[in-house]
Parts: sequence; C-alpha cells; structure tokens
Amino acid sequence: MGGAQPAGGPGVGVPAAGAGRPGRAVGRSRGLTAHCGRGVSATAGRVGAVLQTSARLLRLLSLLQTRPDWTGPELAERLGVTARTVRRDVDRLRELGYPVHATLGAAGGYRLGAGAALPPLLLDDEEAVAVAVGLRTAAGGTVEGMAESSVRALAKLEQVLPSRLRRRVNALQTATVALSGGGPTVDPQLLTVIASACRDRMRTRFHYQDHGGAESRRIAEPHRLVCTGWRWYLVAWDTDRDDWRTFRVDRITEPLPTGPRFEPRELPEGAAERVSRGVSTEAYRYRARVTLHAPAEAVRARTSPTSAQVEPLDEHRCTLRAGANSLGALAIHLALFGVEFEVHEPPELVVHLRELAERMVRATGPTGPASPSD
Repeated sequence: MGGAQPAGGPGVGVPAAGAGRPGRAVGRSRGLTAHCGRGVSATAGRVGAVLQTSARLLRLLSLLQTRPDWTGPELAERLGVTARTVRRDVDRLRELGYPVHATLGAAGGYRLGAGAALPPLLLDDEEAVAVAVGLRTAAGGTVEGMAESSVRALAKLEQVLPSRLRRRVNALQTATVALSGGGPTVDPQLLTVIASACRDRMRTRFHYQDHGGAESRRIAEPHRLVCTGWRWYLVAWDTDRDDWRTFRVDRITEPLPTGPRFEPRELPEGAAERVSRGVSTEAYRYRARVTLHAPAEAVRARTSPTSAQVEPLDEHRCTLRAGANSLGALAIHLALFGVEFEVHEPPELVVHLRELAERMVRATGPTGPASPSD
C-alpha cells in the first residue's frame, strides 16, 4: 500500500515524493519559485518595454502630423530619447507602412508623406469634441457631397469616444438644428486642390467666372481660403494683374497647380479682413463710410463681417463701412442701429438722407395738438 502511486499519477505527487528527504524537497521548491519569479519579472519587463516603445511610436507619429518637417535632434528632445532611438523608431514606422521620408541636411530631418493607410490621430478631449462638432456641422454645410461622408466619419468617431465625451457630443446633436442656406455648393475635391496649393506655395492655373458671367483664365499664387459660413473665397496674388484678388471658390473650375513654387507675399491685411471688405463693401454700387455714436463691440453684435466692417474710434464711437446697390438700403441699414451717426461718404447718401428726412416729417402731419374744432 505504501508503494502504490496516487491516482493522479507521478506528476501530481511530486511534492510528496521527497517525504523522506524534506530538506531537498524544500530547496527544490524554493528553486522553482525563484526561477518562476525571475521568469515572470523578465516577461513583465519585456511587456513593459514593448508598451513603452508602442506609446513612443504613437507619440512620434503624432509629432510628425503636427508640422511638415522635423529634425532628428528636435524629435529626440521631444521624445526624451537619443537620435539613434529616433532612427530606430522611424524604421519601425516604415515597417508598419507609414511613409516617413528622410530629408537632407546637417542635422537630418523627417517628413510624414502621403501613404495608402491613414495614420491614427491622437486627440485630447477638447479636440475630439471639436472634430465631432465640425463633422456634424459639415453634414449640413455648403461643401457638396459632404453630408454622407461626415455622418460616416462621425459614426466611427462616436464609436470610440469615452462615455463622458459621447454625452457631450450627443447633447450637441439633440440640441442643434442646421439651417441650410440654399446657395451654391463647393466640390470638396476643388477645396482640397486649392488648399494643397496654398500649403505647398504652388502657382496655380484655373478658369474663373465673375459675377457678370464673363469667363477668364487666371494664374495666381494662392494665399488663404476663407469661409464666411455660406461662401468659400480664395485670397490670392493674381500674376497677370499684379495685385491681390479675392475669388469665389464656387466660380472656380479646373484648378491645376502647375508651379513653380513661390515665396509668399505679405498681404497688407488679414485674409478674413480682405474678404469681409470685399463682400460687405467693394462688391456694391454705393460704399458708405459712417461714424456711429456707439461702441464698436455693440455695433459688431448687431451686424456681421459679411455685411459691414467696424473699426473703433474711441470708447463711444466707431467707423462703419458698408455697401449696397441702392441708397435706400443703406439708409435703412443705418437707421436700424438706432444711434446718432454722421455720413462721410458717398455724397449721394447725404442727399438721399436729407430727402428721406423731409419726407418723414411730412408723413407725420402738422406738429402740435389737434384743435377742438378739428
């Protein structure tokens, strides 16, 4: 009976096999425990190193997305590693299919090129909500064919959003309704070509139709795209006219970045300010310059950049520039502010306002209380 093996077989009875030699059994058990402990520690160390490397690769990929070019030392400093480690990490990204191009130079550099696969985007909470709001806005915007694509992208984003952010996005979704402008839409491919030309500083050729329907071929140096909410505009240097021009993007066809690359010129004013001046004043027959006796912020709150330009004079006055195709429209626009104002130009508006004031006085009838005999 004492020589019989346990029902479970020899392996199960290993601890009891050394019952006559307890010291050796205990020592062997401690050796196994120590060996297993070293194995677990080594495995944990390898896993930790892999996770650290993966996190660093994502960080490197995120940095490469933030600007066109990085030098090796700059990346090493941002990642807290050596330049050699940066080179190894770049090779790993290339093995994963991301086209990281090396640039020449004393310090060496890297650029993330266009590839077949879209790299992962690393977004913080506010960026994720901003992207979701932007996609929802694009679903009802003025870019042709973007509604369906925006909804698909938004669905993918919401699928991976943390619950705390999903609640914020859903709140915006349920509380927001888009109001369509009903105006002309813009082909997203057209916007992409023009935006790339702005970024790469490539001289571009395109066909353009002005507001009168006349068509012409233009060669320009694209500077900025400006969206006013209902319209897209391109601010560019027109090489044939040797001056800055503002083009409505929905009137541009067949844009082709032909080159060469150009050195960006200094725009005398901001691109948004130029578009505002163009669409609110210069496009009209009559252009008014008026001093309003009201703070600039109060006036801006009652108008928009596409209908007027507002410049502060002091704490209580501001200059308003606006345009219209009729003097009556300008007069009504000014009267609706409900403040004192002086018209500086055009002189036709001054004459029109005097005639309008006299007409209004006559419309009120004789002054003073009515007599009993009446």
